[in-house]
Amino acid sequence: MMTDGMRMSRPAGDIGTPKRTREIIARYGFTFRKALGQNFLVDANVLRKIVDAAELGPSKGALEIGPGIGALTEQLAMAAGKVAAIELDRRLIPILEELFAPCANVEIVHGDALKLDLKQLIAERFAGLERVSVVANLPYYVTTPILMKLLEDRLPLEHIVVMVQKEVAERMTAPPGGKEYGSLSVAVRYFAEPEVVCTVPRTVFVPPPNVDSAVVRLTLRARPPVDVTDEAMFFRVVHAAFAQRRKTLANNLTALLGKERRQEAAALPASCGIDPGRRGETLSLEEFAALANKLAEHPA
Repeated sequence: MMTDGMRMSRPAGDIGTPKRTREIIARYGFTFRKALGQNFLVDANVLRKIVDAAELGPSKGALEIGPGIGALTEQLAMAAGKVAAIELDRRLIPILEELFAPCANVEIVHGDALKLDLKQLIAERFAGLERVSVVANLPYYVTTPILMKLLEDRLPLEHIVVMVQKEVAERMTAPPGGKEYGSLSVAVRYFAEPEVVCTVPRTVFVPPPNVDSAVVRLTLRARPPVDVTDEAMFFRVVHAAFAQRRKTLANNLTALLGKERRQEAAALPASCGIDPGRRGETLSLEEFAALANKLAEHPA
């Protein structure tokens, strides 16, 4: 475990301010790449809310994805026993390593979070710590793939606290019945308990993105809230139900099962006490589980 002195070490000057961010960019001659979704947060209040939501401490670790020039990394270093920051852009690695050289509890990892073995990385980099959380300002172009990897890999995490596009945050936390509710909403609630921490205007980034953002905290569940006999089947049914949102559940299940099983697709919801004329966006996790479990009895 890190000592308090090591844990509190930090770069000189707050990185997460407009002035300091522009100084660092100018000093290193850094140029933004739109393809990598690089927008650096420069608001101390938002940074504080992100870190507070992660409920860190000297016995806990923080895994950051996409640190940029380290505005959030700096705050995490003061709140956590250990920080491992994964950065894809090779140009940022020497910048981060120099800025965080004074921080004995910060490790910069060059790599693609979608390709790395995160379970192994957590085991190696956070050995001896009680709990680990992912805390990140996710690049918007890969938000959903990274989220699903974090959830589906069943990593030993306490929280996932991420800043995402506001529209994605609304989808992640949406209850059944609205237009925001979809397969992402179901997947998130299957693996975690979601809540919006705060909304973030586009004006507090350098450069400003084209959309507003929101911070979402996911508290990982010890087990899903519904019992499913075949998890793969459960998610097949969920994705099928939202494949064509305007179509009824019976029609979308027909597309899943094939036209030769049309009668079965129409009868399946009714056998679970569900009106086959309903749309997927009205179904609860429990109803999706009932459909999947019934279908798993006769998958062929």
